[in-house]
Amino acid sequence: MNLAKTLFFPFLLLFTIQLLAQKDSISKVVVPLKDTMVAKSFFELSFGQSMLFITDSKIATILASNAIVIPTSAILFFAEFRPLKLIRIPVFFNLPTESKQFIINNQIVNERAPPSFGAGIEFKCFELKINTTTKLELEAGPLANFLLATNKSLRLAPLIASRVRIIRNNNFVMYVGSSYSIALNGWGLLFGTGTIF
Repeated sequence: MNLAKTLFFPFLLLFTIQLLAQKDSISKVVVPLKDTMVAKSFFELSFGQSMLFITDSKIATILASNAIVIPTSAILFFAEFRPLKLIRIPVFFNLPTESKQFIINNQIVNERAPPSFGAGIEFKCFELKINTTTKLELEAGPLANFLLATNKSLRLAPLIASRVRIIRNNNFVMYVGSSYSIALNGWGLLFGTGTIF
């Protein structure tokens, strides 16, 4: 019940922002001007979920016993700045909703999953127009991921990440992507929806 209350306000905020953005885009369509330039969008704000396959702290035991890593669910807060057409600066925060779990010798082992945040640089690899209002983009690049360890210290774990975005009406976006960290031997899936300003 507490999780539902926690998630209600970000969804309400995202829904309100999307309605305002749609109202603004409708007003632009009503009065078309051929000689005006298309408005540029420089910022994306989205909300989603991550599935993290993390094996960092007990890696020796896990590798020795052929443990099965159970994915950890996390809430993903994601923003992206676009100073140039092909270069993007993503900023993210992952808040785990459960502990890390491993199956070792038919027993489930739990340990705390730390929240993480980070930023980096991504590049638009290609763009494919589906129709006049919808397009598909692929982004990829290196990210710096910081984990909040149990002793309140920060741990750096570089990532290679990519995502595929579907953009509709130049403001609504849905995406699915993945990331991999060599330092943590961790792989993640991410997906979400957001609004472009």
